[in-house]
Amino acid sequence: MRTGSTVSPTDTFSGNITRCDTLTYDYDIATSVICGMCFLFGIVYCFFGYRCFKAVMFLTGFIFGSVIVFMLCNEERFYTTYLSVEASAGIAIGIGVLCGLVTMLINAVGLFMTGFTLGMFLSAALLIVLEAFYHPPTVWIPVGIIFGVGILFAVLTLQWQKSCTILATSVFGGAIMTVCVDYFVEHFIMVQYVWERFMAALSEPVCWYSWVILSIWPVLMVIGVVVQHRVTGRNFDHQEVVISRKKRRVHLYRIRQQDARVRQ
Repeated sequence: MRTGSTVSPTDTFSGNITRCDTLTYDYDIATSVICGMCFLFGIVYCFFGYRCFKAVMFLTGFIFGSVIVFMLCNEERFYTTYLSVEASAGIAIGIGVLCGLVTMLINAVGLFMTGFTLGMFLSAALLIVLEAFYHPPTVWIPVGIIFGVGILFAVLTLQWQKSCTILATSVFGGAIMTVCVDYFVEHFIMVQYVWERFMAALSEPVCWYSWVILSIWPVLMVIGVVVQHRVTGRNFDHQEVVISRKKRRVHLYRIRQQDARVRQ
């Protein structure tokens, strides 16, 4: 039976059977429920992301803030005291909500964060390809690539808001669904491999079907971009919605002023 993501594909279970020759269906109920919910969120992100602009801005900030803080809380070298999983999750959720509110209420911050997240995911793809030819000797190389590409796409998203938001939500949604599939097939083996690319760590070879799972990501991304451009995001512009709301408020304000003058 396979118990974790640190098992090598060449490890044997009985006789000559390796991990790549067998699958386990021993799922944790809580993790399975979370992955199922995240898969639904991934569908919304991938195919309706731009249409649900405000909701996506909140979720982007929430997920980005909570995941980063949770990882930092569980990274032993950052703290001298041990934090329980519950404490780490509570801190992460609290900061995630604050980040989500900021990205939802301030469009520029939300768009910048969306573009930066897009750059992070594209950096992951770049680091996976780079690993086939060159293994970074230090973690600062992946960090530099992540921040460089992230800042680049954050600026591009502020310039071309609709196109980059559609691309970002398609990439993000496709990644979420791929991660969920990876859990149900091999318990996050490919996710662990991608994380090790960020950390410049040495990795065991993954199975052939791990690459098949990873290939789902670009396929979903392309489908999401096409669907949003042609169907769900067509004839919709978040900037026009904001402008129309402002005009409505101004119109109501003028009506109230006129009513006040008439009463006087």
